[in-house]
Amino acid sequence: MISGALNDLRFFLFGFLIVLQTGLAQNQLSYSTLSEMGLDEARINQQVDSIMTLGIRQEAFPGAQVLVSKNNQVVFHKAFGFHTYDSVQAVGPTDIYDLASVTKITAPLPAIMKLVDEGKLDLDAPFSNYWKAWAKRKDKKDLTLREILSHQAGLTPYIIFLNRVMKDDKIKKRFIRTSPSKKFNKTVYDGLFIKNRFRNKVHRIINRSKVSPDKTYKYSGLTFLIFPQLIEQLTGMDYETYLRQHFYKPLGCETLGFNPSKKDYPNNIVPTEVDTFFRKTLTRDWVHDENAALLGGVSGNAGLFGTAEDLAKLMLLYQNFGKVGNQQLISEEVVKEFIKVQFPENENRRGLGFDKPLLGNDTLDVAQAYPSPLASPKSFGHAGFTGTFIWADPENQLVFIFLSNRVYPSRTHRKLYELNIRTALQHTFYNAFKRLEVQN
Repeated sequence: MISGALNDLRFFLFGFLIVLQTGLAQNQLSYSTLSEMGLDEARINQQVDSIMTLGIRQEAFPGAQVLVSKNNQVVFHKAFGFHTYDSVQAVGPTDIYDLASVTKITAPLPAIMKLVDEGKLDLDAPFSNYWKAWAKRKDKKDLTLREILSHQAGLTPYIIFLNRVMKDDKIKKRFIRTSPSKKFNKTVYDGLFIKNRFRNKVHRIINRSKVSPDKTYKYSGLTFLIFPQLIEQLTGMDYETYLRQHFYKPLGCETLGFNPSKKDYPNNIVPTEVDTFFRKTLTRDWVHDENAALLGGVSGNAGLFGTAEDLAKLMLLYQNFGKVGNQQLISEEVVKEFIKVQFPENENRRGLGFDKPLLGNDTLDVAQAYPSPLASPKSFGHAGFTGTFIWADPENQLVFIFLSNRVYPSRTHRKLYELNIRTALQHTFYNAFKRLEVQN
């Protein structure tokens, strides 16, 4: 009996190890090299180094990272430059960045996709069915989630909520205090605490905002400020907890999250801007975006931080149409619906939440294209104000991630756009793989 019990125990432990290893394999990135892919690695490194050196010398950014995945394997991941122009802290491959608007497709959007998948949200039903405050708004009551996510709803593009908490360059004590209390316990920044109910004020202002009757493509991030609460209403779960439980943990994304200063990460966090107006200091481990900051750093428009590798895991989930390993986190049907162009007849290139290539992008040269003209029409991604950019291409099996702090020391720095750094880098890899296809 003892021998039989020991055998049963060995069998159980062996099975447990297999399950554990399978689970780990699902959320770990696979690696290869450009050489193993059959490419001229030295040539590509030289081209990338040249573009990045130009960007740093022209002060498009003090430093940055580039990560490329081909056929579900990371084949390039390299860090360049420094955190700041004093050249003290070199950029490392595990550094954490403020993702800015990349948050939109890496935080609220996967949750919305899952809720659509489960039938808890309908893309073509009035959004007011779920966000009740809009039911009494004549200009909003019939707007659909499909129109909203594809920026076809005519919503106001942006509202600067910082104007509500400041007057004559001074912070109103009515909304922000320098010490926490029962009514002021959400942190905006070190030593700054926002009134708990300020989120309600933000929502009221959004609810009352104007809607254009002209239904054409107009980018608006307003609803991403209310999506977190909507997700909580529909799931009965805290927004951050829901994301961690259903996406980040299954994918092994250990650094994706809000308010990294409150977490015990061993990673370095790259600074963003020297804020001379609101926070009066260098913003490093608190969200740069003021609207997200006024919501305590947890939002849907911005606020997420993470590493290039964790972003790659999430983009590979999308590229593989919701599947990681043997888990289908979001149905293939839903992912394909979200990543396709919704209103091409209105000259709107957008998918549902996702950005897409310019219409006719493949006919443009690199200088005018967005992104690379070799990116397929099925590709998708998003850019962030701080200098971040992530893109996936299911047709070419290519994921491209660029992380920088181009807003250091000031958001007036726009050389990243003027030099077209990200498109040039992405095009380098597309070109290399295209040449390889021709050779084979």
